Amino acid sequence: MERVIDMSRSAGILLAVSSLPGKYGIGSFGPEARVFVDGLAEAGQSYWQILPMNPPNHTKSKDSPYQAFSAFAGNPYYISLETLIGEGVLTEAECEAADFGSDPEHVDYDKLYASRMPLLRKAYERSRIAEDPEYRSFIQENAWWLDDYALFMACKSYFGDREWQDWPEDISRHWGFAVDYYNRMLYFDVEFHKYTQFKFFQQWFALKRYANSRHIGIIGDIAIYVALDSADAWSHPELFQLDANNRQTAVAGCPPDAFSADGQIWGTPLYNWDAHRATGFGWWMARLWKNFQLCDLLRIDHFRGLDEYFSIPADSPTALTGHWEKGPGMAIFRQMWANMGYKPVIVEDLGYMTESVREMVRQTGFPNMKVLQFGFEADDYGAANDYLPHNIPDHCVVYPGTHDNAPIDGWFSGLSEADKAMIRRYFGAEGIPDSRMHEVFVRAALMCRAEICVISIQDWLGMGDEGRMNDPSHLDHNWHWRVRGDALSDQLRAEIFEQTRRYGRLNWDNVHK
Repeated sequence: MERVIDMSRSAGILLAVSSLPGKYGIGSFGPEARVFVDGLAEAGQSYWQILPMNPPNHTKSKDSPYQAFSAFAGNPYYISLETLIGEGVLTEAECEAADFGSDPEHVDYDKLYASRMPLLRKAYERSRIAEDPEYRSFIQENAWWLDDYALFMACKSYFGDREWQDWPEDISRHWGFAVDYYNRMLYFDVEFHKYTQFKFFQQWFALKRYANSRHIGIIGDIAIYVALDSADAWSHPELFQLDANNRQTAVAGCPPDAFSADGQIWGTPLYNWDAHRATGFGWWMARLWKNFQLCDLLRIDHFRGLDEYFSIPADSPTALTGHWEKGPGMAIFRQMWANMGYKPVIVEDLGYMTESVREMVRQTGFPNMKVLQFGFEADDYGAANDYLPHNIPDHCVVYPGTHDNAPIDGWFSGLSEADKAMIRRYFGAEGIPDSRMHEVFVRAALMCRAEICVISIQDWLGMGDEGRMNDPSHLDHNWHWRVRGDALSDQLRAEIFEQTRRYGRLNWDNVHK
């Protein structure tokens, strides 16, 4: 397969929307997002890479964006309260009075969970949204996923946040008469959730247009799996490996790796790929199409799971009892090309690699990911190590580390003295203190052959473990980190610009001559 993405040598910054600065507890599509976009443009960047923006489950998945209530819906937390204040449906005093926590560098999800939705409900009740023709068009055009999502969320609240398998049988099994009944009974709750989705997409597309007008492309992210407690599994249980009572017999995860000696149990349902094939991968095609609307390039998380997936018995305490099963392979991408033509995809092919996964990457023609940290987790600093800077090819996307890694300085400080010495010898960085090793890795990523280089804002800032976004081996204390409002200073933007220029990655559309 010939390459399907023509990428010029370029650079971008990784920062989750939730990690943006701002007054109201979590990053949003508000004014700080535009300030960040302006900073990217001034720093000569071409891309802003984000994490999935779906609504996370606060109690079950600890607010992970990779286990959401819907594969199609957006996270209401990201709705800009400043914009709603400007629309006259909230007051600044009401927003200031809400308790979102006191640490501007930490998302307090408990307080956010308790405070954010009541404010959005107040905005909905004041909005006169039913009279808005744009809203009416939105709910008509998105009814194919929005109706199920809105009813799912309304029913969850009505049934005390219980998982859908524990609801009364008629609505748990999505029977048509029950769907009609609860839509009538919970009418205003259902409409509220449709309103939040309208506002989410209205504000996101306005922000994306602004980013594109500054010549900044969005690299989106799609989780390979969806949560069991989701509108997707509830409305389409036949697409997942569930028994006659809609209970899981096996769950997704991965075998032992660099993150965990016992492997990882993600707990998400596995796909019934036979059912997907029978529909021409219709649900997946709709999901991909929806995500391609949201971004300019799309990263597919855990790409290797489409070649082979790791199946773990649902009652197993560790992933050590799991085994590999065959996934859809190239069939899903051939269907995508037939339906949508070639689309710009980045594949996350990290972790346990096989020749069949490498072959699928080659057949798609998509660029894959190279993470420099992984180059130094083995003793082989030679030809067999795909992640060392001197082995990185041009058709890929390189990162010093991703949201699943500790920032470079935090990771490096935890290594043995022997490993530190070996890495310093590799880079010719003898004498560089631990606290400045991020500079070495950032330069190595920028100068290597990879067409796109994405660097987390934490590594540009030289942060340690305090800046870690996610530790895949632990459920708690993830997804909380936020950047300071003054972090992307004039000095840092100038430094990013100069290094991006030096290694031939400048976005010339943003360079004022």
